[in-house]
Amino acid sequence: MNHMIRVSQLKLSIPHTKEQLEKKLVRQLHIRPEELISYQIRRQSLDARKKPELFYVYTVDVKVKNEAMLLKHKKGSNVSHIEERPYQVPPHGTEKLNGRPVIVGSGPAGLFCAYVLAKEGYRPLVLERGADVEKRKSDVDHFWETGVLNPDSNVQFGEGGAGTFSDGKLNTLVKDKNGRNRFVLETFVKFGAAEDILYVQKPHIGTDILIEVVRKMREEILRLGGEFSFHSQVTDLLVEQHCLQVNGTEEIPAGVAVFAIGHSARDTFEMLNRHQLPMRAKSFAVGVRVEHPQELIDQSQYGRSRGKELPAAAYKLTEKLTNGRGVYTFCMCPGGYVVNASSEEHRLAVNGMSYSDRAGKNANSAVIVTVTPEDFGSDDALAGIAFQRKLEENAWKAGQGKVPVQRFEDFRKNRISTEYGTVSPCIKGAYTLANVREIFPKELSLSLEDGILAMDHKIRGFAGEDVLLSGVESRTSSPVRIERNEQCVSEKISWIYPCGEGTGYAGGITSAAMDGIKVAEEIIRRYES
Repeated sequence: MNHMIRVSQLKLSIPHTKEQLEKKLVRQLHIRPEELISYQIRRQSLDARKKPELFYVYTVDVKVKNEAMLLKHKKGSNVSHIEERPYQVPPHGTEKLNGRPVIVGSGPAGLFCAYVLAKEGYRPLVLERGADVEKRKSDVDHFWETGVLNPDSNVQFGEGGAGTFSDGKLNTLVKDKNGRNRFVLETFVKFGAAEDILYVQKPHIGTDILIEVVRKMREEILRLGGEFSFHSQVTDLLVEQHCLQVNGTEEIPAGVAVFAIGHSARDTFEMLNRHQLPMRAKSFAVGVRVEHPQELIDQSQYGRSRGKELPAAAYKLTEKLTNGRGVYTFCMCPGGYVVNASSEEHRLAVNGMSYSDRAGKNANSAVIVTVTPEDFGSDDALAGIAFQRKLEENAWKAGQGKVPVQRFEDFRKNRISTEYGTVSPCIKGAYTLANVREIFPKELSLSLEDGILAMDHKIRGFAGEDVLLSGVESRTSSPVRIERNEQCVSEKISWIYPCGEGTGYAGGITSAAMDGIKVAEEIIRRYES
């Protein structure tokens, strides 16, 4: 357990220097500069309540000489003694594992599950239907340039998971009394992410850096005795034999199988449903990507241009409509790009991504509306998948295979846009002017319109007539929840562990990684290595 003094509510104007932070820290503690041994920033948040005058507010952990004396005479509630318990893996179990653990999928859930198991000597095998991250990047770039889709290596499938081609956002609302969140962030830093993800209010890595982090994590898992098999899709189960069928022919024994398959593994959901693995349709959200000039967002959030000392501004907006539906922004990408994120032929889905510098001229975000099993018209476990597919087919037809784009004024008037206005698209992949509104059922398109108009009261210009909408954003989260018990095991097939976002237990890179760790802990707690 780590013992530290924590100082909170250290407020400094922007910009400021490292020396100014240290001077304020010494003053707050009422010590001489030479008594400060070391310090570590634990949190940095932006205070924009008096914009355009902006401040950073820090929480800092410090080591000082004469700590006991300082705590005895501490002044104010913003200096405290804390005890922090670092992340710990549970003791190993005693049950014999008949065969190595197999991880199905190498997104954040699968990677972190494999990483923890490998560190503990379990030698996991990772099966990934797509390519390794280097080849995958080449496949994705080729798709954006030519429109030729590789159904198994794309924005959704391949090493790193769907989050690899996103903004690499790492904020999560998951409660974390076990230290898993900190362990995830520290692991990312260990493998190449910037150190500031450990303390900034809204940490992100960026697609360009995340690709390298994923590659280095794989190399470490291999060094620790793990194994990866790419282009290896699990196509069936041999339940009694504890085997996975791969690519329709090969049989791979599995002591346990962790299904960290991601939210777009529709054929795998169908296969597991055939084996009557308990699952049910769950609520998710669908909508559009909205693009604004980044300068507009900066001006709204900061009250001025950001200059060199501030990051590209972000936002998060929510609205509750009179029809009872919630409309909200999701996966906001400052200085980013809308991307063609399709994974099936003749179906089109979009997502957003940023590079680490967030230097693009536009901000984009999903604006999405909640849909529930009542909207799917069926109580089938896979009804949400059918709902997604229908919208994606509509989007593909609207753009004739290209990303359909529409000015907001034309969206409101239900007409095809004929030209761009003051906002020009920042899109990876071919795009074309079309009627995005017609992709959706009437109630959903009306909800999106009303939601965007309401958001204009919070960010002036959000509902500007030239603001661009593209569609369809349909892969916000899994449409399926695969049931598991408190030990993370399926009650139906006791050697299968549903895991991560795809099976309904996470919502983003960090929470998926944390769930992968949680599942690894359950395997460790039960089995000997």
